[in-house]
Amino acid sequence: MHQAQPVKPIAPLRTSLIRAGLALVVIACGLSLRWYGFPLGLPAFVVKYGGSLLWATMVFLLVGVLLPRLSRTQIAAIAAAIAIAVEFSRHVHTPWLDAFRLTTAGALLLGRIFSPWNLLAYAAGIAFGVWIDRLAKVRRVG
Repeated sequence: MHQAQPVKPIAPLRTSLIRAGLALVVIACGLSLRWYGFPLGLPAFVVKYGGSLLWATMVFLLVGVLLPRLSRTQIAAIAAAIAIAVEFSRHVHTPWLDAFRLTTAGALLLGRIFSPWNLLAYAAGIAFGVWIDRLAKVRRVG
């Protein structure tokens, strides 16, 4: 009788590199959506919440880059905690933080105005991150 051979674990460095590559693609898509979405005639809803979805996907992937040995569920939980903390941090107003939020980097990383709808977009983005990470793994192992 032949037993099924166990799947070889993917080296953490290779996993991190693949996730970093995916994160770069997601970042490029998010920036393109934010910069070109309105000129292309996309609805404001798609530009706003699509960007939030892609931001959360990026957070998921970057957590996975930094912590490649964690399960997707653990990475998703950390990414969700980060997304929730960032969203609720928009209730905090200090001169230096508000000044940073007015910069392009600040607006892209932290946002400016609290929106509970962003939390739904973040959940969808993290789920999307889990999905593309799973697809990348299937391609690596299969």
